[in-house]
Amino acid sequence: MPYTQLNDQDRYVISHMHMAGFKPTEIAAKLGRHRSTIGRELKRNRCPHCPYPHSPHYLFDTAQRLARERRDQANRRYKLDNLPVGQYVCAGLEQRWSPQQIVGRLHLDYADDASMDVTHETIYQWIYRRSALGDTLHLQLRRRQPRRRRRIPGKRSLRGQIPGRIGIEMRPAIVGHRARFGDWESDTVEGAKGRGLLATHLERRSRYLLVRKLDNKRADTFSRVSISALTTMPAKLRRTMTADNGKEFAAFARMESQLKLRVYFANPHAPWERGANENANGLLRDYFPKGIDMRRVSHHQVARAQTMLNNRPRKCLNYRTPLEVLNALPGVALRN
Repeated sequence: MPYTQLNDQDRYVISHMHMAGFKPTEIAAKLGRHRSTIGRELKRNRCPHCPYPHSPHYLFDTAQRLARERRDQANRRYKLDNLPVGQYVCAGLEQRWSPQQIVGRLHLDYADDASMDVTHETIYQWIYRRSALGDTLHLQLRRRQPRRRRRIPGKRSLRGQIPGRIGIEMRPAIVGHRARFGDWESDTVEGAKGRGLLATHLERRSRYLLVRKLDNKRADTFSRVSISALTTMPAKLRRTMTADNGKEFAAFARMESQLKLRVYFANPHAPWERGANENANGLLRDYFPKGIDMRRVSHHQVARAQTMLNNRPRKCLNYRTPLEVLNALPGVALRN
């Protein structure tokens, strides 16, 4: 039978038949409804002050009020359904900004406008609600998930040791405090096995990111491309580099010589010691998902991803962008 919602007359009959001792199946037959509809109604719209918790106490007027309140709540429009705050959020999502970054930027751009004040949780719930209705806004999120899911920790991989490496325990303490500019964290981002990868270098204080395409994982290739990338930065912004223990860093001495910086190595299986770089690598996955053939990725696509990330407001920078932070330094004038 076609489904229609219960109305006030239906609830009047349910109330009197229920108090008279009729079972849900008998009430359903009387109203021409499925028995589960009656059972659900008796459970959902039971009097909240019922003195008999094990036997639903159903009153017509209370049930009708609860049903009306629930319907009004279901029809409530989200603040983000209105303009212009909804437009601002959608524009930020199109630029791959996270909901938290969008909120932080709203506070900077519209500090005195209460109509533009939302929380990042409101944005997430709005996106998930629209996803349930068939929208695709969730594809602009970093995880691209239409609803929240529990994270499952991955397995650790075994990493070898590099001859002559200097451990992170020998790195100057000032680097760990982010008290100066010019200290970098470096790593690689792989696509499909044996099908190219990216070299990534992140300046620890500003979170400014350099990304370059690699044809292979050989140490000489990585050092050559990394030297080319980092020489575009002023000499005062090249002090140290903190790397992981991948074999692509085996030619670190060449980078030290040509870039005039010192390379330190994090402990094996300790990604938190290069946490900012690991986070940036995760952001790059928005543009270059796991399993992608990096050989088909153009240098223009890599440069565009770098530009997008360096122009993304960051909470740790008071919602300024990495490019804005570095260009505020005397003698530094980087392009987008």
